Amino acid sequence: MIDLHLIGIGTGNPDHLTLAAIRAMNGADLILLPRKGDRKSDLLDLRRKICETVLAGATRVVEFDLPERSLVPPYIEAVNDWHASIASAWAAQIAAHLPRGGVLALLVWGDPSLYDSTLRIARRLCADGMDLNIHVVPGITSIQALTAAHAIALNTLAAPVTITTGRRLREEGWPGGAETVVVMLDGTCAFETLPPAGVTIWWGAYLGMPHQALVHGPLGEVAATIVERRAGLRRQHGWIMDLYLMRLADAFIQDGPQPPRA
Repeated sequence: MIDLHLIGIGTGNPDHLTLAAIRAMNGADLILLPRKGDRKSDLLDLRRKICETVLAGATRVVEFDLPERSLVPPYIEAVNDWHASIASAWAAQIAAHLPRGGVLALLVWGDPSLYDSTLRIARRLCADGMDLNIHVVPGITSIQALTAAHAIALNTLAAPVTITTGRRLREEGWPGGAETVVVMLDGTCAFETLPPAGVTIWWGAYLGMPHQALVHGPLGEVAATIVERRAGLRRQHGWIMDLYLMRLADAFIQDGPQPPRA
């Protein structure tokens, strides 16, 4: 039996850890830290720092190479193959370091429930016959960090919120009938494809970190600024984690901006 704790660690700031997360980390026999290549070494360094900050006992910390996802379409097929490779990498580490079972912890950016596939990968191990008892320790999401950094509410009064990805925003346009849209996993600045009238955007990168970057304003006025700043930060650090919230003015809510025409 492997007790697998998936621990939400927020956006990289050790102050984002909950007391439950700290207890789970110190109660683990093993914490696995993925290496994602030289360009994303800062991500590994942040995980190392978190472990150095909170671990007080004999928890072992082991690093392993994370398989890379193919960039060749179709997207869903490539992601499924990638998840299968990650599950195999986990299984190899478990066999090597916890051959008789024990408590394993994985540190998940943000929260394991929101646009993260760690739970799906863990279920693959269960389907492959591994005896896993899965526990989730929730963390601060990047959405919470974004709204806190800008000091705004996620929703307007009694109104829903739509959470989507940059790929879907680019392909489908503004979600019909939505007033507030949060966009994650956008590597191509899909907001540029929208008609900007009536749209306000709140953008943030490296949220909660010393080099946190924020931009806010009417989309038509700040879109170019975000694109330029994002590109510069990515060159500087070799990677970027960012997301944004967009909101329509009242007069535009009924129909909303339409998808761009081919």
